Amino acid sequence: MSFEAIKGISDAEVLGKAQIAEAEAKAKQMLADAETVGKAALDAAAARADSELKALKEKAEKQTAEKTAAMDEEIRTEAERLRKTAEQKLEDAAALVVERIVGS
Repeated sequence: MSFEAIKGISDAEVLGKAQIAEAEAKAKQMLADAETVGKAALDAAAARADSELKALKEKAEKQTAEKTAAMDEEIRTEAERLRKTAEQKLEDAAALVVERIVGS
């Protein structure tokens, strides 16, 4: 082989190794970039999920408070109705007792 042929082969090998090293470095950088983008996307999704969860929790708490207040009002109304009914029955019973005592 001539010196120029050997030099050409040697230069090609050096160039090939340099290209492989460059490709490997580029691949590593692309992987690192993808991981960074993926982590940012996950962080953003987690933040959105936390925000939505907070909003849903607040909505549920508000609805619960409203329903509780409505039920409380219904219970108070029913208790008042029962109290009045009991008072009337007590008056009726007292009148009946007085009538029986006086009427005997």
